[in-house]
Amino acid sequence: MNLDRRQALAAVIFAASVATIGGAWLYESLGYLPCELCYKERIPYYAAFALAPLAGFAARAGRAGLARGAFLLLALLFAGDAALSVYHSGVEWKIFAGPSDCSGAVNQAGSMVDFMKQLQNVKVVRCDEPSLYVLGLTLANWNVLITAALAGAAAFAAWAKRTPATKV
Repeated sequence: MNLDRRQALAAVIFAASVATIGGAWLYESLGYLPCELCYKERIPYYAAFALAPLAGFAARAGRAGLARGAFLLLALLFAGDAALSVYHSGVEWKIFAGPSDCSGAVNQAGSMVDFMKQLQNVKVVRCDEPSLYVLGLTLANWNVLITAALAGAAAFAAWAKRTPATKV
C-alpha cells in the first residue's frame, strides 16, 4: 500500500499529540500538577486527536481541500500554542508578568476562619514556578519546541502534493 506523504504527516502529528498528552498525564500521576497555562497549552493536542485523522483520511480520499483546511487549522493551533508556550516560559523566567490567577499575589485572609476556607477550597499551582525540569528545560520550554515542530509539519502538509512517502 502506498502511503501519501500527507497521510504520514497526519499520523506523525496524531502520534506526537497522543504521546505529549500521555506524558503530561504521566507527570500528573507522579504528583507534578499543571498550572492554568499548562492546561491551556494542551488544547491544540486534544484538537489534533480529531483533526489529524480527518486530514489523513481526507488526503487518502482525494479530498485535497478538506485535508488542506484541517492541516492549516492544525498549523494555526500549534503555532498559537508555541507562542503561548514562549509566553509561559517568559513567565517562568520572570521576564513577563503571569496571569493573576496563577502567578499573582496570594490573597491574605482576614481571619483564621477565612484562611481555613482558603486552604480547603483552593490549590493554586503557580505558573511562574516550574515544578519539573527535563534535560535542563521546563515542560513549557519543551512545549515551545514540540508545538513549533508540529506547526511546521502541519503547514508543510497543507501544501504538500500527493506523493508517496513510503511503501507499507
